[in-house]
Amino acid sequence: MEEIDVPSHFLCPISMQLMRDPVTVSTGITYDRGNIEKWLFSCNNNTCPVTKQVLFETELTPNHTLRRLIQAWCTLNASHGVERIPTPKPPVDKAQIVKILQEAKKFPNMQLNCLRKLRCIAFESERNKKCLEAAGGVEFLASIIENGNDDDITVTEVAVDVLSNLKTSEKILKNLINNDCEFVESLLQVLKRGSYQCRAYTTMLLKSVYEVADPIQLISIKPEFFSEIVRVLHDQIAQQASKAALKLLVELCPWGRNRIKAVEGGAVLVLIELLLEASERKVCELVLVVLDQLCGCAEGRAELLKHGAGLAIVSKKILRVSHVGSDRAVRILCSVSRYSATTRVLQEMLQVGVVSKLCLVLQVDSSLKTKERAREILRLHSKVWKNSSCIPPHLVSTYPSS
Repeated sequence: MEEIDVPSHFLCPISMQLMRDPVTVSTGITYDRGNIEKWLFSCNNNTCPVTKQVLFETELTPNHTLRRLIQAWCTLNASHGVERIPTPKPPVDKAQIVKILQEAKKFPNMQLNCLRKLRCIAFESERNKKCLEAAGGVEFLASIIENGNDDDITVTEVAVDVLSNLKTSEKILKNLINNDCEFVESLLQVLKRGSYQCRAYTTMLLKSVYEVADPIQLISIKPEFFSEIVRVLHDQIAQQASKAALKLLVELCPWGRNRIKAVEGGAVLVLIELLLEASERKVCELVLVVLDQLCGCAEGRAELLKHGAGLAIVSKKILRVSHVGSDRAVRILCSVSRYSATTRVLQEMLQVGVVSKLCLVLQVDSSLKTKERAREILRLHSKVWKNSSCIPPHLVSTYPSS
């Protein structure tokens, strides 16, 4: 396309690009629909970008006159390589979504088709997701999941797919788990028998649910729930699902007997294997945070020490991930050295380089707390470690005095 001056009132004030679907907000300013919807619904702003006035109504009115002028200008400048913008289709409104929901409720055999329509609508824009929520779509999708067909899980899987991508408000999520104890139980069943993709979506949905749960709900989680979350980590379904599962464990483990439930569900061994393979900083940090929580109980420390690479991989991650990762790794070693330091464990810590790494922590740039913990560990077992030939000569001088 040749260089051509576009009339300034044809440009969206947000992107400064030619508007394809101009809409006007309550302040009288016109924007391209995609840009203002992103501003309002994805970025959760409630002001007019130009005037900075609060928008008490987020209704977007199509500016048909301006759109026709833009189309006419495009046609006039076709010889300069300007393509005519197509007439946009009308956006989905609440009434259309309600009609689809009613059809699905009235005709069960139409549910799958209706759910696929809802998925297309939801994935089209953030505005549509808000509209679907306002029309009662969240409650409908939750009911589909609860009444899942054992013979055909496809309907349930599509419902989970849509619901996990809705970014449901905290208020509605709270209502779901407070008023309906069957909802979480239904999600657990999906975790057990769903496809890999569906289990990934379910894990992300559960993360959102438990972020707003009350303490009594966090304490009373079934042991089998932890087994299924650990299985998601073991199967490494998707990076996003693994992160959601790790964040879920971070959220749940401090409550009640959840640490023991997670350990009994096989979490420690799976986390160590994950740490052995992980290279992404965030994943390593999350794994170390969960391991730190689990090593706060005797059962968790026992599982860590049972794994042949447990102490070695935790030590290896010190100074290789981040300050957060180093701090958590040293905390894990601190728990072991305080409460599980048998003769065998102390010798293993020497042989796999844990003691040398702790001496190195005292030499390099790391947080004050991390250095204090490293110093505490070294002092605690100085009689066994201080004069060992396993510590390289250049690090022996760092070893703190008793």
